[in-house]
Amino acid sequence: MIAIAGGLGAALAWAATTLCSARASRTIGALPTLAWVMLVGLVPAVPAVLAAGGDPPRGSALGWLAASGFGNVAGLGLVYAAVRHGKIGIVAPIASTEGAVAAVMAVVLGEHLSPGVGTTLGVVVVGIVLAAAARGTEGRTPRRAVVLACGAALSFGVSIYATGRVSQELSIAWAILPARAVGAAFISIPLALTQRLALTRPAAPFVVVTGLAEVGGFASYAVGARHGIAIAAVLGSQFAAIATLGALVLYRERLSRAQVAGVAVIAVGVAALSGLRA
Repeated sequence: MIAIAGGLGAALAWAATTLCSARASRTIGALPTLAWVMLVGLVPAVPAVLAAGGDPPRGSALGWLAASGFGNVAGLGLVYAAVRHGKIGIVAPIASTEGAVAAVMAVVLGEHLSPGVGTTLGVVVVGIVLAAAARGTEGRTPRRAVVLACGAALSFGVSIYATGRVSQELSIAWAILPARAVGAAFISIPLALTQRLALTRPAAPFVVVTGLAEVGGFASYAVGARHGIAIAAVLGSQFAAIATLGALVLYRERLSRAQVAGVAVIAVGVAALSGLRA
């Protein structure tokens, strides 16, 4: 039950971040949105690390934490930029293929790839091509949005693989902190110093919800995974499907049948991959 609750909690939280960040990015821009999201997430992350205690990371763990932080920040920035140019219903499913990227990285770095995982990766690729190339109700998806979403998937894949490498050594809090610290240092502070850290009253609530939901989603998944990695991974990976439905209701996005089929193929492939990997 805890694994189910944790996975569903993560999916709902990450879907909320996708929907809210889209509204904020379209209002104040991708970089300011990312900067504020990192600052908001830093507020609960720092006390969590202090409360967790234990020895600080050393040696190779520092390198993996850096890769986790930079990969996560880059992925979020690319997603925020992508939803400014394309539909959430296309961007989110493509970005959610991060698990496939992490699987490929694991193989490249020496892990064995089973036939089932290899087949599933192929299914995911087919879904991406179908969703991105099919003509929607407003024409084809802008190529820029597709490229940015693919870049986000690559960045997130690096991040979650790096996080997995240190998850056995460090607490959950240490896995949450790097992205917020990197984002604050390399995005928020430079924008503030150059007076480009924009924030409007309409965008503020969406930025706050995004920042807190990012942290809450990761924590929820981590709790669920301790009681059932496969269940939590499969349910958590469905945030893209929830975000797509949310975009339909909130933003009146419409997808063609071919695009819907592509999104469905991606969702099934990601779910199957999560189960096989877990």
